[in-house]
Amino acid sequence: MDALAGLLDGPRARGAFLLRMVMEPPWSVRIEDRAPLSLLCMTAGEAWIMPDDDDPVLLRPGDVAIARGPGPYTAADEVTRAPTALIGPGGSCHTLQGEPLAEAMHLGVRSWGNDPHGSATMLVGTYQMKGEVSARLLDALPQLLHLPADVWDCPLMPVLDDEISRDEPGQSVVLDRILDLVLIAVVRAWFSRPGAEAPAWYLAMGDPVVGRALRLLQDDPAHPWTVASLAAKCGVSRAGLARRFNDLVGEPPMAYLTGWRLALAADLLRDTDATVEAVARRVGYSGSFALSAAFKRVRGISPQEHRTGAALPERQQESR
Repeated sequence: MDALAGLLDGPRARGAFLLRMVMEPPWSVRIEDRAPLSLLCMTAGEAWIMPDDDDPVLLRPGDVAIARGPGPYTAADEVTRAPTALIGPGGSCHTLQGEPLAEAMHLGVRSWGNDPHGSATMLVGTYQMKGEVSARLLDALPQLLHLPADVWDCPLMPVLDDEISRDEPGQSVVLDRILDLVLIAVVRAWFSRPGAEAPAWYLAMGDPVVGRALRLLQDDPAHPWTVASLAAKCGVSRAGLARRFNDLVGEPPMAYLTGWRLALAADLLRDTDATVEAVARRVGYSGSFALSAAFKRVRGISPQEHRTGAALPERQQESR
């Protein structure tokens, strides 16, 4: 399992919010959906993407951007254009005064905008929940990532454009998987740019020793790993692995393993009905007591509290 596969396998899109936004100037939309990540693909015309705390970016045809939440941003035809619509959690749409706009701007299956023949078209795919396994990846991305068309080429873009307006059985699952693939392609292209400042864990995967150690930990987190057993598998001394791993990844091997196990456990608690005991054994703990102790020490809450919190509607979580 490589770095991106390991980090993206768990938090795959599940019923992602996807739409084709078709607009004709003048237009401006404020996005306050608090989503952890949104993928923005420009297929026609131009659009400015403007985070509150970052520089605006102009998207042209073929460009792609990732907006990392939960901070809000504005999309518009001009930088100075005042918003006339607001998108909230779950894709709710209304004016800034609270009047509903969903029906007025509905243009068909997963299509929305102010003009069905508008000159600007953008595909939007939004991950609704923050997957715990992806936290390390999200932390490595800027608030607004932008790849111009001339530095990235993804054959999946036309596929997403074609599939997004289809209304067939199982279509949401098809779109989720396409969105995942496009996201992986974008992140891979971003980290592969000349002069890109890829995170330490990403670069470490290319090291013949530390990369092997990371793959071993990610592929089999339930194994009773020690630094000594991991070093033996990698063909180096215990001290040599510990020093090299810490230098490249930024933390000791066992600390990385703990974080990986707890991230996997968090996803299992959120997405399955497995007992805490079953989750504990699946990710490498001797039982529910050991997992609970590690969970509380690192995350400050119990596994059951995490599960209960993940099941609450977003607004309830925000009010807690």
